[in-house]
Amino acid sequence: MARILIAEDESDIRDLVSFTLKFAGHEVITAKDGQEVIDLAQQDMPDLILMDVRMPRMTGYEACLVIKADPILKQVPVMFLSAKGQDAEIKAGMDAGADAYLLKPFGLNELTDQIRSILSNYGK
Repeated sequence: MARILIAEDESDIRDLVSFTLKFAGHEVITAKDGQEVIDLAQQDMPDLILMDVRMPRMTGYEACLVIKADPILKQVPVMFLSAKGQDAEIKAGMDAGADAYLLKPFGLNELTDQIRSILSNYGK
């Protein structure tokens, strides 16, 4: 299946999403903050990045802008997972280059369906 990088500072959410995606057959890499997601993305070249918005060291928006400015990583789709559901927050995420924005709390089927759709759109 796909190599998916999860960037989430809350360990419970990170572990749940990681377990769900591994169970679905994906290879999973995890990061705890915005800077770590950039470092791991450059090192491991994921097929998809799932990222929280509010993280230490660098927000998800900032990390997404860095990823989308990188000539090698810019083609990697990004999906935000966030409790920040105001229109301005969603717009900021999409303006940063995200392909999708999933609001917490989300159902695990909803998460895997979104991932399947994004990967399909990118031929993965």
